[in-house]
Amino acid sequence: MSEALASSGEDDAGPPDGDVWGRHRAFMEANLRRNYATNLTHGVFGMTGFRLIYAPTIIPAYLYLLTGSAAAVGLGTALLQLGGTVSPILSGAQVESRKRILPYAIAVGSMMRVMVLALAIAAWTLEGTTLLVVTLASFLLLGFFSGAQRVAFQMLMAKLIPIDRRGRLQGIRNMAGGLIAAGLAWVAGHYFIEQKWFGNGYATTFLLAFLLTSVGLFVLRLGIREPDAPRLRPVMPLRERVGQFGELLQHRDFRAFLFAHGLAAIARVGLPFWTLYVGDRLGLDGALIGSLSLAFLAADTMSNLVWGSLGDRMGFRAVYLGALASSLAGMLLLVFGDGWLLYASFAFLGFGFSGWMMAAVTLVLEFGEHEDIPMRLALTTTVEGGVSSIGPVLVGLSIAALGYAPLIVAAFASLLASLALMLWRVREPRGSA
Repeated sequence: MSEALASSGEDDAGPPDGDVWGRHRAFMEANLRRNYATNLTHGVFGMTGFRLIYAPTIIPAYLYLLTGSAAAVGLGTALLQLGGTVSPILSGAQVESRKRILPYAIAVGSMMRVMVLALAIAAWTLEGTTLLVVTLASFLLLGFFSGAQRVAFQMLMAKLIPIDRRGRLQGIRNMAGGLIAAGLAWVAGHYFIEQKWFGNGYATTFLLAFLLTSVGLFVLRLGIREPDAPRLRPVMPLRERVGQFGELLQHRDFRAFLFAHGLAAIARVGLPFWTLYVGDRLGLDGALIGSLSLAFLAADTMSNLVWGSLGDRMGFRAVYLGALASSLAGMLLLVFGDGWLLYASFAFLGFGFSGWMMAAVTLVLEFGEHEDIPMRLALTTTVEGGVSSIGPVLVGLSIAALGYAPLIVAAFASLLASLALMLWRVREPRGSA
């Protein structure tokens, strides 16, 4: 029965729209346990590995070690985000006209992992300017494939998991993967990096991330049962499809959400620099990197069940609002706190970051029509990536010239503006359709 459902889909001579959606829901429920478990296993390994790369501690410290420059940290972070600015639109155009998404998702996911492996090999075998150039190029390509994967994997989740169970899935996945990542980040800082395991602790950390994320992708490839898409966008030239973006922006709440998300992304630009900010006050070494990573990732991890349950019960607008409030609390502690409060600030920032990421990729699934999900994801990711690619360069130069004060002011202002927009201009889509 599952195979028959998997091969069914909508075409010009197909059954009425309601019948197509009925069969799609039946397939989703019939295969839910298997797909839920596979998504969870893939997510745990993927989160564990990629959190080691994307945590705002290890990569900034690595770039600072290579260059001794906050501007270079900004450039590296910008390239990581710049790669993901264009690829979501290309990925959305690919996904929205495909009956099956999994093969494409596996392809772009594999290339992400190749870039992480390239970071490890470069750290072991290269030095000087060559090492820096290869590292920055790897960041650019990692960001490119990450942006493409984000669209593909979120659309895959929309096809496989009912809307009222996505929050718990992401919460359990992120909590389990994040807990492991938090422990590994502490180990990486105190042992791999501090004791220079295998000659280069950063390279060892990157290799571990590659192995963990590759296991997750292998599980996904073997375990997922994917139905045909219930509805498809007709294939059209990319330029023509991009010209239709204005139609998506006619949705009032989605349009306001894009502005709010872009403002919140301005504050997120500061994350890689807060480690350097605390390092200036306490002295930047492997132990500090490990401890801050543990505080950030542990809070990021433990909050996921809270955010996921809240999103399933009340909608992900509430999650987004809570995440912004948590980030504001973290900023206040970071600027005005001292001693253990600095570690608490990273915990609040991690709490806010996890909710922000979960709400951003889940809330956007609920605005508008199902077949427009890939391009809504693409627009959201492109706005986020555009801000995040330009911002780190400006921040790095600003810190070099003026210190951290301009960044602190910009982060506070953008978080407050985003919070105001979400409160007064964005309605919860689950109850306003």
